Amino acid sequence: MNDAVQSMLPPQLPSDMRAPRTVDETGLPFLFLAELMSKVLYQRGQMRLPELAAHLKLSVGVIDPLVAFLRGEKLVEVARVGNSGTDADLSYVLTEAGRARAGAAVGRNAYAGPAPVTLAAYTAQVAAQSVAEVHVTRAAMHAAFEGIVVNGHVLAQLGAAMNSGRALFLHGLAGSGKTYLAERLRDLLHGTIAVPYALMVDGEVIPFFDSVQHVVEGECEARGGGGLDRGAAPDARWVRCVRRPAALAGGELTLDMLDLRFDPHTRLYQAPPHLKSNGGIFIIDDLGRQRCTPEALMNRWIVPMDRNVDYLTLHTGHTFQVPFDVIVVFSSNFVPQRLSDGAFLRRLGYKIEVPPASAAEYAELFGQACARIGVTVEEGMFEYLLERHRQHGVPLLACYPRDLVRQLRDLARFEERAPALNRSTLDWAWDNYFAAGAPGRPAELERRERGK
Repeated sequence: MNDAVQSMLPPQLPSDMRAPRTVDETGLPFLFLAELMSKVLYQRGQMRLPELAAHLKLSVGVIDPLVAFLRGEKLVEVARVGNSGTDADLSYVLTEAGRARAGAAVGRNAYAGPAPVTLAAYTAQVAAQSVAEVHVTRAAMHAAFEGIVVNGHVLAQLGAAMNSGRALFLHGLAGSGKTYLAERLRDLLHGTIAVPYALMVDGEVIPFFDSVQHVVEGECEARGGGGLDRGAAPDARWVRCVRRPAALAGGELTLDMLDLRFDPHTRLYQAPPHLKSNGGIFIIDDLGRQRCTPEALMNRWIVPMDRNVDYLTLHTGHTFQVPFDVIVVFSSNFVPQRLSDGAFLRRLGYKIEVPPASAAEYAELFGQACARIGVTVEEGMFEYLLERHRQHGVPLLACYPRDLVRQLRDLARFEERAPALNRSTLDWAWDNYFAAGAPGRPAELERRERGK
């Protein structure tokens, strides 16, 4: 292909590029890779060449010169295992000098997994698979929320907010369904992304792929490495077919968790959750309940939300820039004005209130809850339930039908009968749930109103 034609093609994603066939093509320093290999042998013991290649996600063509170097430095020796008389019988093990050298390396950074990719390659990958390029339509919104009772106005606001690519703030009474709605937003992010097993920054390795946060969909090709140099096989240092992530952090969130952390005991880095969420959603639930103040937490996000970049610091003191390609969803029982000042609120694209359900929505939620558990409902019971709400000034929150009906199920199991809803059982469940009698106005409603 001539240069003119090549220049007209779209740039190739780092994750789509051919597996490196030489050390130079990895983008990583030769001595760094040699040290990484020695750490693998230090932690795993004797290994064959194909096993090393599979573990490091590199081809034999890359591994060979590294092994030759370590042998030349008397850090690795060859052991023959098996009787085939071929190179397949050869295994590699550290010498005493090699173990001493590798032990010192592990003491600095204990990472001994797949070879990392460079920060530049990761930044290019994030830009190419940006969440800002995901467009949400009304049809997609209705498909994602099919069978779910949601206020139509809120649904339209959420759809528009997702197209903005900016942070959004969901607020409403506890139990109104904010967290559930926020988590369902991930279903609107179509397509998959590629993430690296690890990143190399200034000679340090940061583990990145998280099997909990990064869910692989279906069969992924490009296992690469695996001991064979397959030429056109893509770079196996990338995990492909990963669903766009949706991480959730609640009251346990601290400011420290949003920074790069280095554990002095394991000698390993832990990437912050929002970095692992690039290309997806990061939900901060129960804002205002964290151990740090809402102002401190929100101020931590001003630069990333403004400039789409964040700054992290290695334990060596080196500070570096990473992409911030995340839709941040703040969820709180408090009105926005109670939690931050105008400077931060201006950076929130959408401030969406999730109100109590209407009577029609509540009836649908109630019917779904009864059908799910198989509760027999006497005639007029829904009207009686609404009357209890009016009597005690309790708003029609989305969580109540499910929670009340579950109490009926629990009672039926205890009495060894089918669950049934009548005045007697509904009164019993109501008194249990709302602490026996008239709860009055929910404290959270009072707090929200005082904040206004």
